[in-house]
Amino acid sequence: MSPRRLPLRWWIIGLVTLGTILNYLARSTLSVAAPTLKEAFAMSTEDYSWVVLAFQASYTVMQTVAGVILDALGTRLGFFLFAVGWALSNMAHALATGTISLAAFRALLGATEAAAIPAGTKTVAEWFPAGERPLATSLFQMGTSVGNMIAPPLVAFCILAWNWQSAFIVTGALSLVWAGLWWFGYRAPQDHPKLSDAERAAIIAGQTRTGADGQPATRAAVLRNRGFWAIAVPRFLAEPAWQTFNFFIPLYLVAVWHLDLKSIALWAWLPFLAADFGSLAAGLLPGRLMRRGASLLASRKITMTLGALCMLGPACIGLATSPGMAIALFCIGGFAHQMLNGALITLCADVFDARAVGSASGMAGTAAWVGGMLFTLLIGQSADQFGYNPLFVALAGLDLIGAAVLWALLREKPPVLR
Repeated sequence: MSPRRLPLRWWIIGLVTLGTILNYLARSTLSVAAPTLKEAFAMSTEDYSWVVLAFQASYTVMQTVAGVILDALGTRLGFFLFAVGWALSNMAHALATGTISLAAFRALLGATEAAAIPAGTKTVAEWFPAGERPLATSLFQMGTSVGNMIAPPLVAFCILAWNWQSAFIVTGALSLVWAGLWWFGYRAPQDHPKLSDAERAAIIAGQTRTGADGQPATRAAVLRNRGFWAIAVPRFLAEPAWQTFNFFIPLYLVAVWHLDLKSIALWAWLPFLAADFGSLAAGLLPGRLMRRGASLLASRKITMTLGALCMLGPACIGLATSPGMAIALFCIGGFAHQMLNGALITLCADVFDARAVGSASGMAGTAAWVGGMLFTLLIGQSADQFGYNPLFVALAGLDLIGAAVLWALLREKPPVLR
């Protein structure tokens, strides 16, 4: 199919994907710059973990708030405001003069970046029939790993060519440009002037509703829904792995293998390339399983479980005999996490009404980031003393438990929300 004949909804998800790429590029700037900033500000690993926690704490709280705001303001205005916020917050990092100011700017970034995944999930629910949602979700989820993949070479270039401040200014400015593209390019399906009647009818025909009488569920009803906890608990258990990969791979490579900034730029992007293929697997595998007779929900559960089993790869990082082997195991971990996380994120659009999916996704995201924040505390308290290897084993165990919880709690027919 030529680009001109590609249905408009795929162009819309392409715009969301670009925004997700720049969102994760902005947040990943710190992890690549961390060795430089630790030296500039005389920070220990524990100090750095508190800076990361400032981001995680505000992001955790704002996931739920962002979902509510997106449902109230609409996807177009809500996502635009948050994008401008995270662009300016990221650029403000260049003004940091020490650990405290760096943590403060980090908290602002977390508060504003929290809207990305709920906004992407809400866009998928609004624009895509149920059968296409796994692939659409996997596409915008790929942006998370692409952003992480671009960060090492781009940030290292900025630091080596200019200074560490320039890295935050450049990555923030790119997000500011995207905010303008979103404002002028996005409309809801019912308002988009370029959406054909045939495509609009196809979208409406493929929508599903789980709320009583087609009404959006209240947040209290979401919390009472067994299906919500089937998503939220596994996300709580899975998120520590992704945040460890996001924030600590460069520090691990420096601490364990004594790599310099150029070597980090050469190696650290590879796990996120593998994560792209994990996102793609999360989009393609459910459809294949459904064609073989699996139900919609079963296809998501099987996909998540296979990803959890693959997390046994990074559990073996302690056995690595070279940085290349360690990176290869990180690649398995990146693939595994995005595969299982893609299935979990898609489930929000499957279980909840499109008008409540922002709130449901945001609350599930809050649960996920509580898990990530607690694990970061554990890393900060133990990595310098005991090393990283026991932590990587724990990550695999958490995902396997999450798969068991998903199968135990998620019924084939999600309960009606009242």
